[in-house]
Amino acid sequence: MLTMHIDFHAVANLFVYHKGDFLSINSGFFLFLFIAFTGIYSLVYRREFVRNWFIIAFSLFFYYKSSGVYVALLAFTCISDYFIGKFLFAAHKKHARLCLLLLSICINLGMLVYFKYTNFLGEMFSNLLHRPFQGFTIFLPAGLSFFVFQSLSYTIDLYRKNTEPARSLSEYAFYLTFFPRILTGPIVRAKDFLPQIRRTPVVSREDFGRGIFWISTGLFKKMIISDYISLNFVDRIFDEPTLYSGLENLFGVYGYTLQIYCDFSGYTDMALGVALLMGFTLPANFDSPYQSANITEFWRRWHITLSQWLRDYLYISLGGNRKGKIRTYINLMITMVLGGLWHGAAMRYILWGTLHGAALVVEKFVKSFTKGRVIITNRLIAGGTHLLSQLATFHFVAFCWIFFRAKDMPTAKSVLTQISTQFHPEVFLQFMHGYSTVLWLMVVGYALHVVPRSRELRVQQFFIRTPIVLKIFYLAVILFTVIQMKSSEIQPFIYLQY
Repeated sequence: MLTMHIDFHAVANLFVYHKGDFLSINSGFFLFLFIAFTGIYSLVYRREFVRNWFIIAFSLFFYYKSSGVYVALLAFTCISDYFIGKFLFAAHKKHARLCLLLLSICINLGMLVYFKYTNFLGEMFSNLLHRPFQGFTIFLPAGLSFFVFQSLSYTIDLYRKNTEPARSLSEYAFYLTFFPRILTGPIVRAKDFLPQIRRTPVVSREDFGRGIFWISTGLFKKMIISDYISLNFVDRIFDEPTLYSGLENLFGVYGYTLQIYCDFSGYTDMALGVALLMGFTLPANFDSPYQSANITEFWRRWHITLSQWLRDYLYISLGGNRKGKIRTYINLMITMVLGGLWHGAAMRYILWGTLHGAALVVEKFVKSFTKGRVIITNRLIAGGTHLLSQLATFHFVAFCWIFFRAKDMPTAKSVLTQISTQFHPEVFLQFMHGYSTVLWLMVVGYALHVVPRSRELRVQQFFIRTPIVLKIFYLAVILFTVIQMKSSEIQPFIYLQY
């Protein structure tokens, strides 16, 4: 007779935080937890009080598995900004309202500066004083930049009277900690999400189909395309660029350009799908950004919720385009430089933001002189011009990603040096043979990226109309493919470090 032995210690260990071991939304353990979560959720979702606290508890556990005791930091942010927002909404004197807003800004940015920029600032000051800097061992809590920006958007919107306050602490905690988006966004506005918390969630057949479609798409992007080309090609190039020809370095740049999109948008797709299966809608964060014909369009399509946050709470607060051309250019540069710094405490991130800011300034400057003067009537010429603009924008973005991906500035310099001086096109056939699977996945990834939006929506609608058995079969095929191609360990999402 067969007996089953269960190692309860090993099972219990799964629910304890281990440094560097994130509870990833694309892991088997999360799938197990989410199935159990859904079973309980289906019993309590009609009772608002129980539903809210159940989701909050699961969200805090989800975050605990990513950052350990620093879950207290998330809880502190919930409590502090809920009560600051409550007093801010009730205050009528402008001075009192401003003081409360500044208190929220100081608390949130204070946490961000301490955990993310202490060593960076210390090194800068030490260099200015020509003194050595030892550095501090500071743990960066996962998703800190995202929940800080989301919490700030709430208090700023209350100050501007653009939203109503949360009715209870549980409502605000739900809004801030909601687990599908807590680690890497999207950044959600209170005015869009609080009304969803107040109604009884409904998951229609279309919502269920779309949720499964997004989860499947996200898994395909992240674990089949992004992880494979990262582990088997891109990481090797950026670890030691001088060991490879310029041609291989160039394809490494193209590979990372695709990898970061599939990684980040893949997470967003899965987050949107999981939320939709619970009856909640999160905002889109990507819209085929590499189809953009200029950098302005790129930032309307890439990391949309962060772009809108920087526009609404930083660029417009600085004066936007209301104070003349020179101030507009300065405001754009400040916004993009700080946007680069938001991604990481290093000069290469500042350079990345500066390059994008300079491109936006040049575009705005050129448009101010050419608006209404350039008219293209020939459709063929217009189409060719648009394609050239798309190619130029894509290559500028890819060039900037070099500084974003490289571990330091010397590595970025090595990549550029290899491409410009050691190209060696004669190794192309050997390169194709050695990295055939990587190249095929890159072709598939870029081909799917340039599919017209209308066709993508038709495929999505076709999937939604298919029987549930076929939906589950499709998801099973994706999971099987993932298992066959994945490495021994789950690869963390790139934006977890930001």
